[in-house]
Amino acid sequence: MIAGALEPYEGALRDRTTLDLTTDDGRVVPLDIDRYLAEPDVADGSVLDRCTGPVLDVGCGPGRMVRALAERGIPALGVDIAQVAVELAVRRGALALPRDVFARLPGEGRWRTVLVLDGNSGIGGDLGGLLGRLRQVVGPRGLLVVESGSRTPGTHEVLTARFAGGGPAFRWGVASADVIAGVAEQSGLVAQERWACNERDFVALRRAG
Repeated sequence: MIAGALEPYEGALRDRTTLDLTTDDGRVVPLDIDRYLAEPDVADGSVLDRCTGPVLDVGCGPGRMVRALAERGIPALGVDIAQVAVELAVRRGALALPRDVFARLPGEGRWRTVLVLDGNSGIGGDLGGLLGRLRQVVGPRGLLVVESGSRTPGTHEVLTARFAGGGPAFRWGVASADVIAGVAEQSGLVAQERWACNERDFVALRRAG
């Protein structure tokens, strides 16, 4: 992420204000800041029920999933490049670190569950590259749970976006669950399960072979 691009997002988390992504082709993509800051909802619960520890939450935001896992007695760690998000996560009792998924991560190759929720499948605008990286992070028999960025089948877009209010542009991807499952196969992963809950779509992946 380009330096300074996260400032509007961090400000929205800190001040509990609304925030949109805007794209170069004129689209506006609302971010659900209230949900990120709230307690886990029903859809989050469907993910939590599939988690076996230890769990790594990539792009954990303010830590709702990490804390919920800890409350269930499941060891979990969140990582996020937004310092304010990490601070909020720690403040609410979650274990979190400021880390980039493409940099070295604690426990690589040993995580039983890795979560990529809340649109974070769009990180870097390179779905194949992200899934290939996450294959290195999840354990040999671990589960990778990815939330789709679109509910429209066949969607696979790479956008040039920025947070509303200005700041540098960055690449962001949007993919549907069927596309995520297909790209996963090219990244050495296989789809074990797909499900929908509360108008959100998820794919559970495992290492191939």
